[in-house]
Amino acid sequence: MAFHTFNGRFVAGLALTGFVLTAAGCQSGGSSMLGFGKKDTTPPPPPDPKVLASQLLAYCPKVTLRDGTAFFNTYAKGSQKPKKKAATLDAEAAALDASSGQQDDSAKIVYQASITDVTRDCIRANGSLTMKIAVAGKVVPGPMFSPGTITMPIRIAVMHGKEVLYSQLHQHQVQVTNPSSATQFVFTDSNVVVPEPTARDYQVFAGYDEGPPKKTDKKVAAAE
Repeated sequence: MAFHTFNGRFVAGLALTGFVLTAAGCQSGGSSMLGFGKKDTTPPPPPDPKVLASQLLAYCPKVTLRDGTAFFNTYAKGSQKPKKKAATLDAEAAALDASSGQQDDSAKIVYQASITDVTRDCIRANGSLTMKIAVAGKVVPGPMFSPGTITMPIRIAVMHGKEVLYSQLHQHQVQVTNPSSATQFVFTDSNVVVPEPTARDYQVFAGYDEGPPKKTDKKVAAAE
């Protein structure tokens, strides 16, 4: 009987202890002794690096001036030095002669034009991107200034990697009459239409483009 009484009291004690622990767990905001129910403090994963649709819709490619395309000089007729025949020069000497000839004729410049700013505007419709590209600059009279009209070759091009999506050479004319100050100008190409981009990877270029250099006479090999 004594063993039975002790055994009964032991079981009753365990039951009472379990009730107290359960009650304590209920009063601690639902967190148990094993940690279940605790607030997750793990940092969230980094955001997806892909461009969002809203960002792509707001994407309007930036216009860039390539090196050497921001300036354009107009020289007086007959100012260029006569070039030696290619038969008497090697390829490197001919190139140096061509470049130095124009530099030595700086006193013969009629106008010097430069691009000072570029901007753009974009509209999307029917799977196409239409851009309006504006080029601002100035024309400064040179030593050989004479009032008149200067024609500037301005090219606008849109590239997607190595693919040319748009390229147009414009002959923009500016009337220059004041020899003592620069004449401001603004050129706008409103018809730049390209496929709507699927990523932010279009390149837009603006600048002066005088075209490829003039072909020189072929080198004649001496027959001996």
